[in-house]
Amino acid sequence: MRNSMTERTRPRRVPKRVRHDRETIEQILDEAHVAHLGITVDGCPHVIPTLHARLGDLVCFHGSAASRTMRALAAGVPACLTVTLIDGLVLARSAFHHSVNYRSAMIFGQATPVSDLDERRAALEALVERLIPGRSAEVRAPTERELRGTSILTMPLTEASAKIRSGPPLDDPDDYSLTSWAGVIPLTVCTGPPIPDPRLALDIRPSPVVSEWVSRRC
Repeated sequence: MRNSMTERTRPRRVPKRVRHDRETIEQILDEAHVAHLGITVDGCPHVIPTLHARLGDLVCFHGSAASRTMRALAAGVPACLTVTLIDGLVLARSAFHHSVNYRSAMIFGQATPVSDLDERRAALEALVERLIPGRSAEVRAPTERELRGTSILTMPLTEASAKIRSGPPLDDPDDYSLTSWAGVIPLTVCTGPPIPDPRLALDIRPSPVVSEWVSRRC
């Protein structure tokens, strides 16, 4: 499935790096752990880091029901949600052409509040599952009070695009004869050993769900 290009998702620079196919956008959203949500409230721009999860054609995120940002989003303030994955440092022969290899996705639109308690519960479960799949079955489910005190919002993927840079540095032709080392230093996210809560009973160990997820990320 391919998103229709809009004026806001139309590439201005390096159009060959832009993607509008839904598969690429979803892959980036599903791999990223942190999104940044940009809005303007009372004439002042705000960019808020937030956890997110994809629910089919929607991206959901949450916050306190008392949050000014959540209230503004629920009222229909235009928003932009972005995620970025850094895959490597690109070292060129010239200072000007240093760069990074990355994958990013950007979504424009308006957020819609999720009012139904069962839908809120499903969204919060998706957010927990986004951290570690299988984790929600191991922990206490949210209470009705917790659900009512949390704002759950969704944004559709109808106006979205991805941008990707990969590969070696792109130097000026005359610079390829220079003797400075050039290439890519890959960057990956790797887990460390789980650190127990100081108040955790000494005989409680990480579950297989947690241990297996940690081992796959190292």
